Amino acid sequence: MLSVKPQPLQHFPAASPHQRHRRPLQSRCRILLSSFLRWRYAGRLSPRAAVVSNFHLPMLSKEVKNRTSVDDIKSLRLITAIKTPYLPDGRFDTEAYDSLMNMQIEDGVEAVIVGGTTGEGQLMSWDEHIMLIAHTVNCFGGSIKVIGNTGSNSTREAIHATEQGFIVGMHAALHINPYYGKTSSEGLVSHFSNVLPMGPTIIYNVPSRTGQDISPSVIYSIASSPNLAGIKECTGNDRIKQYTDNGIVAWSGNDDECHDARWDHGATGVISVASNLVPGLMRQLMFEGKNPSLNSKLMALIEWLFKEPNPIALNTALAQLGVVRPVFRLPYVPLPLPKRLAFAELVNQIGREHFVGDKDVQVLDDEDFIVLGRY
Repeated sequence: MLSVKPQPLQHFPAASPHQRHRRPLQSRCRILLSSFLRWRYAGRLSPRAAVVSNFHLPMLSKEVKNRTSVDDIKSLRLITAIKTPYLPDGRFDTEAYDSLMNMQIEDGVEAVIVGGTTGEGQLMSWDEHIMLIAHTVNCFGGSIKVIGNTGSNSTREAIHATEQGFIVGMHAALHINPYYGKTSSEGLVSHFSNVLPMGPTIIYNVPSRTGQDISPSVIYSIASSPNLAGIKECTGNDRIKQYTDNGIVAWSGNDDECHDARWDHGATGVISVASNLVPGLMRQLMFEGKNPSLNSKLMALIEWLFKEPNPIALNTALAQLGVVRPVFRLPYVPLPLPKRLAFAELVNQIGREHFVGDKDVQVLDDEDFIVLGRY
């Protein structure tokens, strides 16, 4: 600390009785306080935060354990948006989660999105969210890449969650554009520019959920960042080709389009919901060349998965397969009986051996499901 010789207290000329009568008490107090502060802090340097516009440095670590380069993320072909299972009281069922993770690893999935839309990050507290990322890294980070969904429509929350995610060891972050309270293109560039310095990042464009398209001009504006791994694109294969033709990595965010995206439009791979159920078949689709026959075989399942908003059908299907408990956090509710019957038939058509778990597929009764509003 600087050693500064205290300056003598500044004295003001004495006021006449008439002036003292007219000068309000608050005014006299302000003068005395100002004089004291000038004496107390005379010669000291101003705090740096007062002269630097952004004093909050990112929490970074140079340790290499579990660290992943941006190029490692760019090469991933099959990424599962992993389901989060629950106990009957609504807490995470980590035993079922670990089993799901092991099934993904055994069938060749290269990475998982933790706490994404499919994993119901929108229904988690941030404590739950970061805890699940940390648990996934701790248990599986040496076998599979862990990508934490730490995006938010609040830039402040996105920064804070992303810092925490990387500190607990996630390999990359997934970032959505601000939804509901939408911003301008310039605001999008600024939002993403505030989180990109922290580590490898995938931008996620899904206008059907956010109500706003991330235009290519926004992506081109941030493309120079060394931490931009690529974009999860849900607007179609024409947009994917536009990016890949310009050297930007893209993953299909649509299971029904991912085969053509991978083999005809330059996509690196897919960030998949269906791979929660049939990871081995989705790996074939992404790794073993064009396979229109397999793609066609999977199409009925994929269409079934998305007739209701994701993850309603996925949650129902995993419960029918016996790999998670039939527990739902509202506002999600299980599919009705006719659609559960349709899923059981799809499993039989495709082959039970291709699906996760080892129990026979069940239809389940309505009373078997637990739907929680408080948890």
